[in-house]
Amino acid sequence: MTYPFGGRQTRRPSTLTVQRTALALAALVSCVVARAEMTQPHSVLPTVASNPAAASPSVPLTLARAVALALERSPELAATRAEVAAAQGAEEQAGLMPNPEFAASIEDTQRRTRTTAVQVSQRLELGGKRQARLMAAHQGRAIAQARLEGLQAKIGAEVSASFWEALAAQARLDQANALSQLARQATDAAAKRVAAGKVSPVDETRARLAASGVDLELAQAQVELQVARTRLAAHWGAMEALLPPLEGVLHVPEEVATASLEERIEAAPEVVEARLEVARRQALVDVERSRAMPDITVGLGVQRNNEIGRNQPLIGVSIPLPMFDRNQGNLQEALAREDQARYALQATVSRLRAGAHVALAQAQSARKQALMIERELLPKAQSAYDAATNGFALGKFTFLDVLDAQRSLFQARAQHLKAVAESQRAAIDLGRILGMARTAPVTTQ
Repeated sequence: MTYPFGGRQTRRPSTLTVQRTALALAALVSCVVARAEMTQPHSVLPTVASNPAAASPSVPLTLARAVALALERSPELAATRAEVAAAQGAEEQAGLMPNPEFAASIEDTQRRTRTTAVQVSQRLELGGKRQARLMAAHQGRAIAQARLEGLQAKIGAEVSASFWEALAAQARLDQANALSQLARQATDAAAKRVAAGKVSPVDETRARLAASGVDLELAQAQVELQVARTRLAAHWGAMEALLPPLEGVLHVPEEVATASLEERIEAAPEVVEARLEVARRQALVDVERSRAMPDITVGLGVQRNNEIGRNQPLIGVSIPLPMFDRNQGNLQEALAREDQARYALQATVSRLRAGAHVALAQAQSARKQALMIERELLPKAQSAYDAATNGFALGKFTFLDVLDAQRSLFQARAQHLKAVAESQRAAIDLGRILGMARTAPVTTQ
């Protein structure tokens, strides 16, 4: 059957032709889709949900695991690793020799009088250029590696600080829950004694007011814990809701020996990087000095003279004459850069030494305060509260005495928790300065 269209007769395509066309289109679409999938970029950084330990709320999160997650998913750390790889490539390139050159020339267009020449030349580096260049590149790679290690320590210190902060917030929340329970027990006891006619209703009112204040502290502690957990999860791009419970006990850190402080300052990543920068600048001075020596280019080839019918050897030597440019300006700049690096090293050591001594003094002071509260103030406050509670039950003390003892115990616990948190914060600050992150598992001291 034919269908008239525009005055022309067209033939209906056969079923076999339609099937072949459909198969060809399907194959074309499959190729396009496959190529699109092959060329589609994939994410380099893994998502949080890809890690069961990070996404599952049932698996506790330790300090070491938190630091490992942050180091694994840090874009800044990935960029620094790429810089180390680039420095390795630069070091490899610095050790290569110049490539030889091939030259060919033809004189005259007529075959009978034509002269054809072929020559290979090689530039010979003199003055130790290659060795100096290789040493400068080696120092550059060492600087990149030191910068990577310093960044790892910095990230570890930041994660440790957030982890300890979250632990302290969790401890404050636990303390607020315990205080709220004690306040409710005191309120119930006061209500029973008022009902029995043993104390004035004013005592019950005071107990309820104290319980309301504790409830406010409990709500504030809940908000602080949520903020601290959010800040901790942000180090590896996670959400606070997916952050598992923290595993660890907030404790007083160990005392840092003052005698080893200077050694640790000299081994700090910033000092190591500054010292390597001085070595690199010295190597660059040697590079500029070597460039003052001109290189020699030697060539060897053959020339065919058709007019006389002979092959003639070609031997050439070329050397630039250092009449005007002796690389004196670049050498002067390199020497000034070397002095600049030395002054920067001195400034870095002085800054880190001052910061380390201040952080050490703060850590020692906070540690002594936390231990004094733990060993002296807390036992006395607990004993006074127990005695006041027992005496109040026996009718020997008033309810005001119980509230005073309870308030003293709450204040002692809050001071102890604050001192422990400050001692950990000071220890972390000292570790950040010295490039020593506190990534050890949390244990009770």
